[in-house]
Amino acid sequence: MVHPLDPTAAGFLMAENRRMPMHVGGLQLFTKPEGAGRNYVRDLYTHLIESEDIAPLFLKHPYRSIKTAGQWVWVDDDQFDIEYHVRHSALPKPGRVRELLELCSRLHSSRLATERPLWEWHLIEGLRDGRVAMYCKLHHALVDGVSAMRLLQSILSSDPDRRDMPAPWERRPSAKPREKTETSLADLPQQAMQSALAIGAEAAGLPGALVKTLNRSVRNETSALALYAPRTILNQPITAARRFAAQDWPLERLRAIGKATGTTMNDVVLAMCSGAMRTYLVELDALPEHTLVSMVPVGLKAKESHVASASGGNAVGAVMVKLGTDLADPADRLQAVHDSMADGKRALAQMTPMQILAMSALGQAPAILGPMLKMSGLVKPPYNLIISNVPGPRTTQYFNGMKLEGTYPLSIPIDGMALNITCNSYADQMAFGLTGCRRTVPHLQRLLLHLDSELDALEQAAGVA
Repeated sequence: MVHPLDPTAAGFLMAENRRMPMHVGGLQLFTKPEGAGRNYVRDLYTHLIESEDIAPLFLKHPYRSIKTAGQWVWVDDDQFDIEYHVRHSALPKPGRVRELLELCSRLHSSRLATERPLWEWHLIEGLRDGRVAMYCKLHHALVDGVSAMRLLQSILSSDPDRRDMPAPWERRPSAKPREKTETSLADLPQQAMQSALAIGAEAAGLPGALVKTLNRSVRNETSALALYAPRTILNQPITAARRFAAQDWPLERLRAIGKATGTTMNDVVLAMCSGAMRTYLVELDALPEHTLVSMVPVGLKAKESHVASASGGNAVGAVMVKLGTDLADPADRLQAVHDSMADGKRALAQMTPMQILAMSALGQAPAILGPMLKMSGLVKPPYNLIISNVPGPRTTQYFNGMKLEGTYPLSIPIDGMALNITCNSYADQMAFGLTGCRRTVPHLQRLLLHLDSELDALEQAAGVA
């Protein structure tokens, strides 16, 4: 089976290099069910690798050659080896969360091999409190953050006694089988032309939207594009090594701030990041005079885009948000973020999903093309960092009897964008996952302390402390 890649997926593959692996990841922490024996994790691993009916998403890998006219296509792996993709690890003593995060940092630093399906799943034991961890990574050409979260949710149940949940990579019994249509390599140019015509028709209204957006960008107003992001220590070439830090906070605290100030929970998340980044950069004597700009991904509705689903794909637009890091007062920063986010959403509301994708690609072009063309540092960054917020399960979940205690996302730093902050909500917690270049972003873990302090400051400013 041969399938052409969509332009976004192909872009992630073309931008990837040894220093910039283009995969997203997730760390989940579970409590073992009552009565679990000493061999529980080993037995679970043995059960997981016995999977036979693998879902198509986990069997395909990218391929290109002269026959594909140099274009990336998906082909099925006829030598699939599940023991390569599903791995069993143990932490060194003393088995603290620190050792777990260090292991995840190392695992997240290495590229996925394109000659195999682009995913790994690690079952990890050795935590001194007896919990079990799972770390997974999937290439961004396969899934966006929303699709990755849906994949996680598809293996979970709200029933603690249920023991028949499939492995993440297994085909779901309830899934409707798709009609298999063989595609030959000779058909690919025709399919590419048809896709181009469809995109051209959808993007017919893009020039008008682009003119409006550029006008706002030139005036240094918030928009779907940013032309005024200052250069910071984050905006320089990176190394391949990663550092990962994570922590969660009660959702109720964020909700209370939003309710008291007339802002959204996502605004509060961005304001926490704004205050934390301001304090972090002040400590390093590296705070720029102008506000930092964050690229905030906005998921498009699956029913409109026909892309984002549990079967993979990417359907993400972007808003460029001024974080207000030039403002000393936390209440002023929150209001600046709220106004900036609302303005960006209004700009996107005037576009179709295809136009949003095209506009977002244009906005991110300097960030992607700079590293590809060896121009990092020669042009101003379009934004300083990426902050995304992906909603997760609202109730306590279980995987075959194991209680999910927390889920923490890992994402993609790139040249000129050395830090990525991704958040996941789960049950009554909001988890922050910070993924940065180990060398370019010094003392990354300090940002967790600054996030905690900023939440306190926002509560005091909102009068809910």
